[in-house]
Amino acid sequence: MILSSENLFLLILGIIWIIFAVIQDFRKREVDNIWNFSLIAFVLAYRASVSAYSGNYWFLVNGILGLVIFLILGNLFYYARLFAGGDAKLVIALGTILSLDYNWLINFKIFGMFILLFLVTGSIYVLFWSFFLVFRNWNRFRKEFVKQCKNYKALFFIAIIFALLWILFSFIQPMLILIAIVIFLFPILFVFSKSVEESCMIKSTAPDKVTEGDWLYEDIIVNGKKISANWEGVSNEELKSIKKYYRRKILIKQGIPFTPSFLFAFVGLIIIAWKFGWVIGG
Repeated sequence: MILSSENLFLLILGIIWIIFAVIQDFRKREVDNIWNFSLIAFVLAYRASVSAYSGNYWFLVNGILGLVIFLILGNLFYYARLFAGGDAKLVIALGTILSLDYNWLINFKIFGMFILLFLVTGSIYVLFWSFFLVFRNWNRFRKEFVKQCKNYKALFFIAIIFALLWILFSFIQPMLILIAIVIFLFPILFVFSKSVEESCMIKSTAPDKVTEGDWLYEDIIVNGKKISANWEGVSNEELKSIKKYYRRKILIKQGIPFTPSFLFAFVGLIIIAWKFGWVIGG
């Protein structure tokens, strides 16, 4: 019943919310908390009204359970440093939508499919976005890549040794040699991502342009107190102090706007549901 009439409104609402989240992400490099929280409120209010009308409150309970499950997943992704705060809150909000069936075995399949689609499409998207950044900042990237190759030349040496040893002990079996290729490619991909970050994703910003949650590139001293560059980003209190006392430019680390991955995964899930006939009565 994924594409049932009662779920259709939820799916349309999800697409609309994600599209506007993408627009926010590209414009401001953040998604407002109120936008994510309002999705939770709208979905639960809709589920409550449908449940009251039909007399079946499992439609509401499913939404609450989905919220709890994705609250756990969102925090796991956040503290594993896979998601920024806004991305984690968006996936939590989508949890209220994605419990689309009364059979929880099916719901867990939906959750797993969504996460799988998100990881696959997200990886492809990040790779293409990285190539776009390299194209726009080729000279800076080239210099940084050479620098990082020198910094991590020991990593290249270790990877080559391990790859050769793996080939030697795999007795030249084609499938096992693929692992040696992965070992060899790891330092190249690591240096590539490090070079993209250092050459394409650091910008100098005036203190009054810094926003809550921005990632500092390096620690700064404001009014005699150190504000550390960490994953949580600039807090509200730190932001007030920066705007009041700091006068120099601040280096901010920008992330890749990741919300399009949610759109790709969400639309992909609907297409798969339609393709395999996950419709009410089907």
